[in-house]
Amino acid sequence: MVEPPPSQPTPAAARKQDLMRSFVLSTLDGIFSVPIGTISLPSNVFLIALVSQAFHLPSSTIGLFMALPFIANFLQLFAMPALAQWRPSKALTFLSAAAHLASWVVLAVILPWFPQSDPLRAGRWLLAWFLVSSLFGALNAVAWNSWTQEWVPARLRGKFFGRRNRLVQFSALSFLLVAGWVLGHWQYAILALQAIIAGAVLMRAVSLRCMRINPSPIRRPEPDSDLTLADKFAVLMRSHSFLLFVGFGCVWFFAANCFGPFYQVFMFDQMGMSAFEVGLTATLAQLGGALSLPVWGQLLDRYGNKPVMVVSLIFWQLSNFFWCFLVPENRAVLFVLWLWSGATGAGFVLGQFTILLRLIPLEAKNLAIGFNLAITSIFAAAAPIAGGYLLEWALARTNDGLAVYHACFLVQPVLSLAGLVLLLRVREPAASPLSVVVGAMRNIRTLSGVLGLDFLISYLFLKPQPTGTAARPNRDSSERK
Repeated sequence: MVEPPPSQPTPAAARKQDLMRSFVLSTLDGIFSVPIGTISLPSNVFLIALVSQAFHLPSSTIGLFMALPFIANFLQLFAMPALAQWRPSKALTFLSAAAHLASWVVLAVILPWFPQSDPLRAGRWLLAWFLVSSLFGALNAVAWNSWTQEWVPARLRGKFFGRRNRLVQFSALSFLLVAGWVLGHWQYAILALQAIIAGAVLMRAVSLRCMRINPSPIRRPEPDSDLTLADKFAVLMRSHSFLLFVGFGCVWFFAANCFGPFYQVFMFDQMGMSAFEVGLTATLAQLGGALSLPVWGQLLDRYGNKPVMVVSLIFWQLSNFFWCFLVPENRAVLFVLWLWSGATGAGFVLGQFTILLRLIPLEAKNLAIGFNLAITSIFAAAAPIAGGYLLEWALARTNDGLAVYHACFLVQPVLSLAGLVLLLRVREPAASPLSVVVGAMRNIRTLSGVLGLDFLISYLFLKPQPTGTAARPNRDSSERK
């Protein structure tokens, strides 16, 4: 008797299987791309050790060095529209990631030839290389955002990225611990720097494989290519909430990057901390973010991005005033401060990504993502250059370096909190009032703190919701329509 052929999955079931597989591969991609992504960002322990400890670049050069990723983010605006017509977003994501990987392979090979005894000459070579590498990274960031929006359903973004980013954060903190130990143990030797780059390159190769086989089922046709460039700009100019969000981003990125690259320089030079200790503070920030991200993801899905971002930013920036009172004798406070900053800042950072996906007009999707990245990058690029020159000028005129840094560290919390005026004017579709989020968080945090039941927060927010519950917010039903 002939057996019947195995039943084929229905199109809906096959689509669901592809989506679940894409979730898994995207998570693996994130986990393995963390090392190279971490060392590519300004103000990380690896780059700070490279420019301030291995090659001893002056503050003004460090500021310019840290501005290059933002300059590259601006330059991508002129290249990305043409590239988007040339290849789909997934292909652009893969190709730009491969080119970025190749740039780090080049650095690992040529690093021993940089003259450590001549900081100015070494700085010029590092600046030229980092600009090229950052440009590939900027193209990859825009392409990845566009690709992700194509296949991740809007109603699942907060939950998926909350869980994905939690695992990514654990990967990041593990890498930061290892990198800090290697740098500290081998005293910022060139071989130690090469070893860290080699490890990051190998892990990125694995992530590229995950990216390549990701089925990423497209959920809707891309309307971005139907309009001319002038029509797309006209659409952007009519998107008032999107433009307000861009304005807020300009204030935020300037505030965060003016003296942001010098927080770790401060820990090295003024606090006398080792690379391992500096790496440990960054690891604690990642740990705080990893532990809090599921909570923030649930809050973002339930109450909307804007109100949660406001609450998160207030908690985060109020703690940054403590930087103005740090001295070597109380530097142990830094470990608690970074842990708190990671836990509170995670909601704001995750919200920045998800609110952008809600505010951008679909008729000009790629242009909107690139426009936001480019305009805010002008302010983000100018900030560390201005901060570096101002810091170098002030330190040359006084022997009290601590007082100079303390004054500079007022900039981020003051400007960030002032920028909330713009964020509060953004109209996010179906978001809950700010007071609702504040009330919910205050009640749960106060109750758990008073009773000593901190695990209650995780239980309440991570407990699976019953199917068909009447308590489900209206926001979910509005998104399904």
